[in-house]
Amino acid sequence: MNKKADGRDRREFLQSGFLGTAAASLAITSTSHVIAQSVPNATEPEVTNEVDVLVVGGGTAGHVAAIQAGRAGAKTLIVERGSQLGGTTTTGGVAFPGLFDAWGKQVIAGIGWELVRESVELDGGKLPNFAKVPQRHWQNQVYTNQFLYAILAEEKCAQAGVEIAYYEFPQSVTKVDNGWQVDCVGFGTQRRVRCKQIIDCTGGAEVVGMLGFERLREEERQPGSYLFMLGKEHEPGRNQIHRLYVHGADSTNSRTATRANMTGRQSILDRVRKENKRLMHLQPETGFRESFRIQGETLITVNDYTSGRIFDDAISYAFYPVDLHTKTGVKPKPLKPGKVPTIPLSALIPKGSRNIIVAGRCVSSDRLANSGLRVQASCMGMGQAAGVAATLAAKSDTTPLEVPLEEIHALLRDHGQIIPEKA
Repeated sequence: MNKKADGRDRREFLQSGFLGTAAASLAITSTSHVIAQSVPNATEPEVTNEVDVLVVGGGTAGHVAAIQAGRAGAKTLIVERGSQLGGTTTTGGVAFPGLFDAWGKQVIAGIGWELVRESVELDGGKLPNFAKVPQRHWQNQVYTNQFLYAILAEEKCAQAGVEIAYYEFPQSVTKVDNGWQVDCVGFGTQRRVRCKQIIDCTGGAEVVGMLGFERLREEERQPGSYLFMLGKEHEPGRNQIHRLYVHGADSTNSRTATRANMTGRQSILDRVRKENKRLMHLQPETGFRESFRIQGETLITVNDYTSGRIFDDAISYAFYPVDLHTKTGVKPKPLKPGKVPTIPLSALIPKGSRNIIVAGRCVSSDRLANSGLRVQASCMGMGQAAGVAATLAAKSDTTPLEVPLEEIHALLRDHGQIIPEKA
């Protein structure tokens, strides 16, 4: 046989074998396909939206607020600077949102609970028995698959007619005759939103700050937590992740958040090298516990919280120990038996404002009360109430605090929420 021909045949055989193997491997790893719908005028940088309700921030409170507003008939847009909904539960990785029960009965339900319950059921997980009073509060936490939760929240927004704008954030907010003009920026996108009502769910009341309303914050802040898993597989919805305290974590702006994230990641990398264990899971960013809070029309004090005060304009329950994290750890102070705090509508309204409402950990409260109010179930309850109040205000051309409380309560009940009642 001709040696030259033999060499060529051998090369062709090897190449075809390699390509065949690569193609087979590709076929195994890429067996499903989906086509994204085209975005109208995608190459145009300028976009305009006219909506009833603009929700800024798609975290724990924000996605619930948006779903509620959409279900109640408001044309709703949610602007989220990240890539998914859920905030602390998903991006932060604290996928055990609580608490939804107190002293043997459920006290927070509605849209947030609907999402938690469905994500657990879809994942084949287990729900706690709320009729049983646990010895320690964390025993009734609900283990949730954070990945399922994020996409379920997105699906429910779509079903409610809510438009989502990821990777965008407001740059300016201007008062206009019929509400607000909000100019947002994302990469390749400049979005102008005209809306009747704003729901600020940014965690640190960032829109409220842009408008110049008073915000509260101490010099010292609780540490953030960076969640990860070393040495063993993380099973979403089944176990908790390892936690690293990031002291000095500050979510004030992109620079301070960058510093917190890089500090946490470097510490985890150092630990990998020191312990010689595989890094099996890493959340994309730090979970922040504390930032700015609004000065609202009502300020919830720790005495209001621990005494279980039922405010005249209460719109949701809250339940969690006073839970202030420090450099030496945390020693929760459980609530006394039978005590269930409430959240008033007026604590969601920046003092002296109109046509804007907040929900989430930026609720008007002192530092100790906020350490209990900031947890996910309570924030979900606030978000749903804010969604109702903003929707009714938009429909009536008024401001949330002037909407009759009985109308807010009635619509919340229609959508499955539990309303505080005086004894």
